[in-house]
Amino acid sequence: MTCMRRVALAGIVVAVSAVIVPSAAADGLPVLGLDVGSSGVAAPEGLARYVTIPATGGTLVERIRQDGGQVLATSLFPGTFTIPAVAYDASAGGLSGDRRTLVLIEPRTSFPRATTKLLVLRTPALRYRATVTLHGDFSFDAVSPGGRRLYLIQYVSAQDPTRYAVRSYDLSSMRLDPKPVIDPLKADEKMRGQPLSRAASADGRWAYTLYDGAGGTPFVHALDTARGTARCIDLDELDRTALWRLSLHMTDGGRSVSVVNGTNEVLSVDTATLRVESGHARAWWPIVTLAALVAAVFVLAAALVRRRPDPLVPDLAP
Repeated sequence: MTCMRRVALAGIVVAVSAVIVPSAAADGLPVLGLDVGSSGVAAPEGLARYVTIPATGGTLVERIRQDGGQVLATSLFPGTFTIPAVAYDASAGGLSGDRRTLVLIEPRTSFPRATTKLLVLRTPALRYRATVTLHGDFSFDAVSPGGRRLYLIQYVSAQDPTRYAVRSYDLSSMRLDPKPVIDPLKADEKMRGQPLSRAASADGRWAYTLYDGAGGTPFVHALDTARGTARCIDLDELDRTALWRLSLHMTDGGRSVSVVNGTNEVLSVDTATLRVESGHARAWWPIVTLAALVAAVFVLAAALVRRRPDPLVPDLAP
């Protein structure tokens, strides 16, 4: 079982959330004190970064050149908003794949909250596009490559922040899709877990999130933001005592998403097939293949030597 399993450890998460200083800045995740507004979010090519800065009368949003720190654009918006974090390792989100939409979220001051507000901007000029106000407790998850659709995490329990549903919001009609985004292969299971790390494809279409499974099986949630579909990929071989040290990274030119512990790849998921590959097997297969090739060459050479006829010896008899 899987990406959507029930556990008793959910109460621990609630307890941790309760002891964090309530006045600390925070984004949409269901705990306080985690804010990525000052570090911001950057496009994969890393040319510019978007940051949020608290200011008198509102929130200052800036686009900053990565190389040199030059401020390329700045706008002041009423209200308090920040760059959304999408995982507990401070992975940031909010920027669409085409780099033309930036989504900010109103920081939470408690869990749960009665309403959730998001600010949608046009980039790179940082112009106002829309304000999204939702009844209920949500956090930002992803945005489609063209910026038409938002994906949100809806917390469905006031006592257990590991219980959630993935929801889709259409910015064209300004409406929340009534049906959650689910893995059709596991439609009867409930979503459970905490987001530990995030990796995304270069075009912004795929968002891969490592979840702890809330005491059950850890998994990667693979969200296709273009089609509005998802798959949950169980990671049964992960060491559950080391989950909070793991992170996700795109590898092999986007052909894999790897689960990494420090500098060591633990395992990877093939992004074409969404199948799990052992990191140990991936690390050793070239050596094994080379050794087998060398052995085959020696065997072939030995066989040729045995089959070669004796050299002709001239008859020296008188």
